[in-house]
Amino acid sequence: MRIVIGLGNPGSRYEGTRHNVGWMVLDRLADRAGIGGRTKARDAAATVRGRYEELDLLLVKPMTYMNLSGEAVRKVLARERVPLDETLVVVDDIALPLGRLRLRDEGSAGGHNGLRSIIAEMGTQRFARLRVGIGAPERGMVDHVLGRFQPDEEERLRRVLDAATDAVLDWARHGSGRAANRWNAWELPADSVDPAGAAGIDAPASAGRSTTSDAGGRVTGPDGIVRTSTGWRKPLGGREHRHDG
Repeated sequence: MRIVIGLGNPGSRYEGTRHNVGWMVLDRLADRAGIGGRTKARDAAATVRGRYEELDLLLVKPMTYMNLSGEAVRKVLARERVPLDETLVVVDDIALPLGRLRLRDEGSAGGHNGLRSIIAEMGTQRFARLRVGIGAPERGMVDHVLGRFQPDEEERLRRVLDAATDAVLDWARHGSGRAANRWNAWELPADSVDPAGAAGIDAPASAGRSTTSDAGGRVTGPDGIVRTSTGWRKPLGGREHRHDG
């Protein structure tokens, strides 16, 4: 049995906020495993269990508020009699940009109140955690973590949630070491969204705007912006200029 705990806050007020990205990863995993919508409420947590690709999983959302996450975690682990080394906590991280992941076997709370609560309740920092980057605040900390992702971030968020779900499954199959070797180096490709920050790299063609490509694999749109293997560039004065979109 592998237990995956996603941290977040309950209630519609917090649904879809950056601080609830741990819940979003669990929802993505539950949907992929075909067990979404089958949660049970018990011991201050919403849980769902199922078998996916020969993995026995228990997905846990603490229904306490973030600062008290440890209370629900302690109760679930005591009931299931599963050791901490078979448990993974999925949590948001403002120290990482959106598009980066960090998986580690142990560590401090790093200023995260949910992790701090778990460490206090369990009396140890030795448990695996997958940190999902949500970006640093440009305004107040509370407004940032309790705010929702911007429309131009939605496509990146979708890809990050897919990657984080894959990272959770790698941890469940192979353990923290192998999963960390793969996913700590992962980052969202620079050309994974179009210059306007909308859908994927094929959006200009699918939107009915003509593009051309050369032998080197570069794609040029009608506005002169060039897509290369390293990102979007706009020719400027005979030279290419990076378009970060």
